[in-house]
Amino acid sequence: GDLLPADGVLIQGNDLKIDESALTGESDHVRKAPDKDPLLLSGTHVMEGSGRMVVTAVGVNSQSGIILTLLGAAGDEGDARRDRRGA
Repeated sequence: GDLLPADGVLIQGNDLKIDESALTGESDHVRKAPDKDPLLLSGTHVMEGSGRMVVTAVGVNSQSGIILTLLGAAGDEGDARRDRRGA
């Protein structure tokens, strides 16, 4: 499946199923349709179907970007604590 590079809203789709396990941990594929559950998130994979979306966020402003930023900030705090202890 293709990796979605950005967050967006589905405006047209044909039997679209998305693997959101990278973000949610849930292994079931999620059916997406413009009238029901139209949100598509970066870092997820298209498993079946096709569609068009309007991009709403990219890079650090996307959901995967926000998660990576938060994880990086947590890692930086750990480094700062080690530096203060002299380790």
